[in-house]
Amino acid sequence: MKLPPETIASIRRRLIGWFARHQRVLPWRSEPTAYRVWLSEVMLQQTQVATALPYFERFMRAFPTVRALAGADLDDVLTLWAGLGYYSRARNLHRAATIIAHELGGRFPDTPAGLLALPGVGRYSAGAILSIAFNQPAPIVDGNVTRVLSRLFALRGDPRSPAGLRRLWSLAEQLVDPRRPGDFNQAMMELGAMVCTPATPSCGKCPVAKLCRALALGQPERFPPARRRSPVRAERWAVAVLRSDAEVLLVRREAAGRWGGLREFPGLVVPASQSAIAALRAMLRERLALRNVRLSPVGQVRHQLSHRDMTVEVFTAAIPSRIEPSSDARWVAPADLSSLAISRLTHKIARAALGA
Repeated sequence: MKLPPETIASIRRRLIGWFARHQRVLPWRSEPTAYRVWLSEVMLQQTQVATALPYFERFMRAFPTVRALAGADLDDVLTLWAGLGYYSRARNLHRAATIIAHELGGRFPDTPAGLLALPGVGRYSAGAILSIAFNQPAPIVDGNVTRVLSRLFALRGDPRSPAGLRRLWSLAEQLVDPRRPGDFNQAMMELGAMVCTPATPSCGKCPVAKLCRALALGQPERFPPARRRSPVRAERWAVAVLRSDAEVLLVRREAAGRWGGLREFPGLVVPASQSAIAALRAMLRERLALRNVRLSPVGQVRHQLSHRDMTVEVFTAAIPSRIEPSSDARWVAPADLSSLAISRLTHKIARAALGA
């Protein structure tokens, strides 16, 4: 879709003018360095601004520079991230910071290829860093921009399909203002977040309403087409809270996957054909060499994720002979759980079993 020059000029002028008057005051906007922009964009993936703000402030206090982040222990990074979800983002932040600090002399790449070579940096994040921090005319397409463009040009079809994505990126590339790319891209995102919302968009406040084809059709909320939700899958878990000398045992999850790298009470998904206590005993025997553990049931904990409905059967047991601490297993006092990198589910289990 090739846009007429007058349309491009009008959209740029209207959006940048609107952004100058209505932009939110956000900490990374006052000092848009590559590090601060990168950190904010990673945090804002799958996360609302209001939720990300306190995390950003805490991270900047703890790790004010990319070298400080690179020099931090991953456990400390994950602890500050705890509760924000999608923990692979924190692991990738740490890995990318290490590369920047130790292989790139502490300097952020200022090219698409250089940024895309960093762990966790995709085309959108690269475009945000290049345009906002380096004033380069790089396009961006995220959920908000997808919605704005889909309505502005009444785009039909699935925007997440290969053809839909190519069309969106082509439009974003044509529209980005070469003189003020950072302001333009932020205006697109701000418009989607504050005005062109998924439900009941505030079309009367929109600076490009006169150019919006979806509004002209009287159907702005039909664009983009609603996404089919994946079915929620039920999972049955069994978890053991093992105690010895007034401390409890935590193990570390594998780096990949859900809650990767975080500490948790030892547990597993229980097959439908197996009893929870039998599955848990077998796991404790194989993973921790613990035999004949007397498990006492505590009750159940429910936890819901976007596509998972988890029912966790919680057991406790006293361990007379302590497992030696290691990188995989760690004994901690219940009072210290709140200062560790653990998930909300682990906090729920601790409350159920320990009142902690």
